[in-house]
Amino acid sequence: MTIRVLLADDHQLVRSGFRVILEMEDDITVVGEAADGQRAVELALRLRPDVVLMDVEMPVMDGLEATRRIAAGSGPSVLILTTFDRDDYLFAALQAGASGFLLKNGTPEALTEAVRVLAAGDALLAPAVTRRVIAQFSAPRQRAPEPAARLGELTPREHEVLVQLAGGATNAEIAAALHLGETTVKTHVSRVLMKLGARDRTQAVVLAYEMGVVRPSQG
Repeated sequence: MTIRVLLADDHQLVRSGFRVILEMEDDITVVGEAADGQRAVELALRLRPDVVLMDVEMPVMDGLEATRRIAAGSGPSVLILTTFDRDDYLFAALQAGASGFLLKNGTPEALTEAVRVLAAGDALLAPAVTRRVIAQFSAPRQRAPEPAARLGELTPREHEVLVQLAGGATNAEIAAALHLGETTVKTHVSRVLMKLGARDRTQAVVLAYEMGVVRPSQG
């Protein structure tokens, strides 16, 4: 299956560079380009891509608001790409519903791998990002009633899987830590996401720290 990608960046050269990188891959095609957030929202609705590569600072509508609108409901996965390594962008992007966050100074291989990860319905949460999520949510917080109530629906094993997710573990690492098969881990992860009402692993991690399921020393 070919992965359909929409590019959203206000710099033509950046979009052209991403297009060249992505279309060198046999399983990825760029279906559209947008130079502002509003256009990105319009094209996402019309073209229905699998993944949207989203810049943060754009005219008309910024990438964070565009992400919020695109990620609502069953919209495509959004990968934030920015030159700004700033925590406020990171957490705003996660809260807006982004499934991944990469800096533009990364490698072409990292970009194509991120697109494939998001297209598969997973989320890209690198260890460095996980540590910053931990730091952001390390202070005691008032738990949101609805998500907190859903925690009671998790089985003990699913709770263990959530703790592992919050530490940034991959399915293979979770399988090794809990002595399970990877197929079983995938099933548990899917059930955790469903029970928490989380769009993907990234949202599940954010919820875990917001609700105090995991403390920083555990991540």
